[in-house]
Amino acid sequence: MHRPPAMFIADSLGLDFLNSVATPVDTPVDWIDDGDGLIDWLSQAKLVPADELDALKADARPGELDKVADQARALREWFRGFVLEHAGRPLTAKALHELSPLNSILERDEAFLQIVPRHGEEGLALQRMRRWRSPESLLLPVGEALAKFVCEEDFANVKACEGHNCTMLFADHTHRRARRWCVMAVCGNRAKQAAHRSRLKSRQ
Repeated sequence: MHRPPAMFIADSLGLDFLNSVATPVDTPVDWIDDGDGLIDWLSQAKLVPADELDALKADARPGELDKVADQARALREWFRGFVLEHAGRPLTAKALHELSPLNSILERDEAFLQIVPRHGEEGLALQRMRRWRSPESLLLPVGEALAKFVCEEDFANVKACEGHNCTMLFADHTHRRARRWCVMAVCGNRAKQAAHRSRLKSRQ
């Protein structure tokens, strides 16, 4: 299936994962509706090194990546419910008991630190690495992005796009917290055009 490029408009990778199914114009698109879609989305999100994605894809048994995509979609919809329930107000420690599905993914991780050449300059740097033992390990960086969102984002800034039929969510980091649209060039312009048509109609 041909998909348009994934959209990363939320100012938060955790919310961008929720937006991996959306109706950006008129037709719903699910960027992770199968294993190939999941690989493509992770690549575009830069969550997994390209060589690791290639290796996992080459070694996967038939249908194995599709099953992981099923798990990713289930995780996405569970997390969407959590975010929508708590959006608009600061998250408190009381929400911790609801996050056990996310913690159970995080505890599978096999991450380690490695000394590597410093990127683009002289010297050495400490870099976090991960063992990609199976296709299921593709859920680990997603879980990490969701956990960072939960712990670092103010849920009072989480908003839904006001565009007609748009399902995108974003974190509003604008100065006055006045952002209304996922992408001004898409939903914002459509709303402006609709308002303009409405004004013309009312004058007739």
